[in-house]
Amino acid sequence: MREPVVPVEPGAAPDLVELARVVAQQRAEMDRLREQAATSAVVERAKGVVMALSGCSADAAGETLLQRAGAARRTLLEECWITLGELAPSRADGLSARPSGNTGDATAARPGTDAPAAPPTPDGVADSLARLARLLVRTGTPHELARCLLEHLGPEVAADSVMIYTRRTGGGLELLGHAGIDQRLAARWRQVPPFSGVAVLDALESGEPLWPEDFADDSRRHLLIGDPPERWRSHAWLPLPGGESPGICVGVLRERSGPFTPRDRARLREVVRLCADRLRTFTAPSGPAADPLPDSVRALFTALPVAAMLLTPLPGPCGVTEDFRIDAVTPRAADILGGTGSDPAGRRLREVRPDLVDTPVWQGCLDAQATGETYESEPFVHQEVVDGVTEPATYSVRMTRSKDVLVVTWVRHASSDRQEQRLADLQRLGNLGWANWNLATREASWSSQVFAILGRDPADGPVRLVDLPELAVPEDRSALERVVGALVHEGIPLDAPFRIRDARGVRHLRLAAEAVADLRGTPVEVHGFLQDLTARRRAELALVETERAILTQHDVLQAERSLVARLQNALLPLPERAVDLAGLRVEVAYLPAQAGIHVGGDWFSAIELPDGDALFVIGDVAGHGIGAVATMAQLRFTAKGMVITGSSLTGALARLNTLLLHSRDSHATATMVLARYRPAQRRLVWAQAGHTPPLLLRDGEVTYLRRPSGMLLGGATGPRFEEAECRLEPGDRLLLYTDGLVERPPENIDVGFGRLAEAVAAHPGDGTGSLGSLLETMLEDERRDDVCVLDIRVPKER
Repeated sequence: MREPVVPVEPGAAPDLVELARVVAQQRAEMDRLREQAATSAVVERAKGVVMALSGCSADAAGETLLQRAGAARRTLLEECWITLGELAPSRADGLSARPSGNTGDATAARPGTDAPAAPPTPDGVADSLARLARLLVRTGTPHELARCLLEHLGPEVAADSVMIYTRRTGGGLELLGHAGIDQRLAARWRQVPPFSGVAVLDALESGEPLWPEDFADDSRRHLLIGDPPERWRSHAWLPLPGGESPGICVGVLRERSGPFTPRDRARLREVVRLCADRLRTFTAPSGPAADPLPDSVRALFTALPVAAMLLTPLPGPCGVTEDFRIDAVTPRAADILGGTGSDPAGRRLREVRPDLVDTPVWQGCLDAQATGETYESEPFVHQEVVDGVTEPATYSVRMTRSKDVLVVTWVRHASSDRQEQRLADLQRLGNLGWANWNLATREASWSSQVFAILGRDPADGPVRLVDLPELAVPEDRSALERVVGALVHEGIPLDAPFRIRDARGVRHLRLAAEAVADLRGTPVEVHGFLQDLTARRRAELALVETERAILTQHDVLQAERSLVARLQNALLPLPERAVDLAGLRVEVAYLPAQAGIHVGGDWFSAIELPDGDALFVIGDVAGHGIGAVATMAQLRFTAKGMVITGSSLTGALARLNTLLLHSRDSHATATMVLARYRPAQRRLVWAQAGHTPPLLLRDGEVTYLRRPSGMLLGGATGPRFEEAECRLEPGDRLLLYTDGLVERPPENIDVGFGRLAEAVAAHPGDGTGSLGSLLETMLEDERRDDVCVLDIRVPKER
């Protein structure tokens, strides 16, 4: 016998993951569209009320609602809820008399009242009410509304529980929704007889809020809800506003004692006012009365020995199904739904068990209703109440649509069913399957996953263990025969990799098995598993190839770095000590980048010209490697040659720009500073091409020289360069540097300029080595770019 496990083709898991992601996105979009449609329905209903009461057009009604919302500092959705909630059901047509006054006035009287609109709501309260107005669109049951109210009122008025009661025929009360109380207490107080002294009844009779806030006094005058009643020390019972005899009351219960502040009372009144229409919707008929079920159908459901129920969809205002009415239910299904022992027939499904929305039951009902196709769920965990205790149980559900109703059946899974499902999931997710060989009878049994891994038709049956090596590629066959023989004859466990070749190509498999011996130690049975490791093996091989390529590339780059470094040292020799040029003391520093293995294109020049002037050049070629060093050498020597032969600083920059534009690497760019110092006048003339500004330290004050016009070399044809002049004084210190000294991605470079100014001011020393201490301060972290610095000092007068 083979285990009935559904085969899954290799590679199916990623498809299922992608499908699940797409389904989740589609459901999220459907939820958004449903909320948008429900919000539009609320707005359109409110506009209809204004049109009916004032006789205006739809556009005028919308403008009236907007004016009212603006005057009261509310959102449009809030204003619509309040307009609907204040539509008192005191007349047969459901509409109050038309208000007098200008309908376009934002302060005009509201439906069903002669009083003007309420004063504007404070900002803090308005934000809270605006959030609540948005959530009301998504509340489909009284329990959801109670939870929503508790979430909002808990932090604001220290509410611990919320209860919503509605008046029923005969004067009694029924608990419509609740939050913050357990099912046992809710069951006890679900029905409240019309006794005198019950606070919620008194509030409904008077039509005004009741505030039992002194427990010692209130417990003598009222029958208080609670088990024990001392649990809630202060209460607030607020009937819905409007109408001659309000039929719904909202209770806010607190465990702490003390009165509600005036601000809290105003907040609670506004909240109930906002929720009035939604609360009335829960007690209003949801549509035409359902035809009574034949007695034979009810008798059938009562006698059925299975868990089943009959549901009728209940569409919401926008036509989308928002709940289901339970028309008939078997005793077993009633037990699954839990509750108080009362018959759930005739009630809404979300009212009986709000938590079903988060299970496959709810989605299955919607899918079956929408498509007409039978829906069967995967097993899921459902919390059921047994002898007053909540216990998890595993169920699956089946939904079938018959005309306008749904038949829902529940199937409870025993622990053995769950184990089989877990085994099937394990084989599917691990891409493995179990196998068993009886050496005495020569019978074999495989799970369906083994057939799928080997690409073998289940109709051909399993392969004998001794014949299994024949399936391997020739290179692996002898090794597999050896370990299989040791297992069959000596009982030595095996764990062997091997390869097979089928229509899908070469597959990498793993066989792990052990033998069961008789009393004499002779193997009589073998059981084990076969696993497909093709995806893992291919990933391992790809990783090895990648590592090999990385090592090869690393060696190539290291060789290039060594070559470039030697070339750079030959082209850009660094002086071992400070040098004197035209009466200035000049110190030079060059530090290559620590991150990466490429050498950059930073360079400098500091020479004395034939006429006794000094030329200072510092530049930075974009990029790294041999190309950057070659461009650096070209610019360095060409710049010096041009200035020595009489070119002006701006003329040299213009020619260097043309040189880069017409070089072999037409995309090369560079930044540069050219400076000429005339010692007789201590005058520094300089020009720049997109480079960082020089820094001047004079008498302990740090400034950056204002840069003359000039863009980077190689960036455009015909750029405009200008010169600037600065007179140096004895004791001055001038720094020319590349951007590696101040840049620390991703921060703004202005932060680096500020850091350099602070460091120079803190290390103004004139002695040898002061540049080194400055660099240590600026370059604490790993250097990501080359750094080149010219430290120029004017000796002090003696």
